[in-house]
Amino acid sequence: MSQSVDRALSILPLLAQGPAGLGEVAVHLGVHKTTALRLLRTLHEHGMVYRQSDQRYRLGSRLIALAQEAMENLDIREIAHPHLVRLNEQVGHAVHLAVYEDAEVLYMDKVESRYPLRMYSRIGKPVPLTVAAVAKLLLADLPEAERRSLADKLDYPMYTPRSTPGPVAFLEELERVREQGWASDLGGHEESVNCVAAPIRGADGRVVAAMSVSAPNIVVTADELLTLLPLVRRTADAVSGEYSGRTTTKDPV
Repeated sequence: MSQSVDRALSILPLLAQGPAGLGEVAVHLGVHKTTALRLLRTLHEHGMVYRQSDQRYRLGSRLIALAQEAMENLDIREIAHPHLVRLNEQVGHAVHLAVYEDAEVLYMDKVESRYPLRMYSRIGKPVPLTVAAVAKLLLADLPEAERRSLADKLDYPMYTPRSTPGPVAFLEELERVREQGWASDLGGHEESVNCVAAPIRGADGRVVAAMSVSAPNIVVTADELLTLLPLVRRTADAVSGEYSGRTTTKDPV
């Protein structure tokens, strides 16, 4: 990378912290003010920075618009799929990816178990909000007022004796999920099926999707499935890093 490009790019993280004057930029870069001014003018011409009336500089609207456009065009399924496949190859169980859209949690991707006994789930199918591990993660990240409003509106079918019985228990479970950073469904939807899930986060830290590993009791017990949680969380973190642009693609270990 050329020195000028490197210096110009180094200005942007500084301005992300708040407006800065020419002198501050020069000190940050370790250059003379004339050099800093030349770089700032170039960035200003391209809309990447904006000079305020007090002569300080801040990030420009063009840069913010580009970032927003890039985020809108990211395909979480495309980014996550290779990670889901690798996780499936490691553990052998069904792996799902889910998102929250229009008051529903939907499966966006699935990698089938390699065992003969498979789960009945399909891409595009809504999941049961009050028991599914991926749903708990996505709903737990909603603002508190929205969580409470949603909890009051939901039905609470007792799929099994372990299903969530009502809004009070549901909100308590969501609070637990927020604190621990993962979720499980241990026989809450189907008595014979267990699931552990981890969140996928965007650059702002908000949960944009959730991924899970599910398996029937006949293949693996609930306790055995829970031992896979660290691997599931590392995989979700890898997807989060790639989706948010914080890290390069890297296989979980």
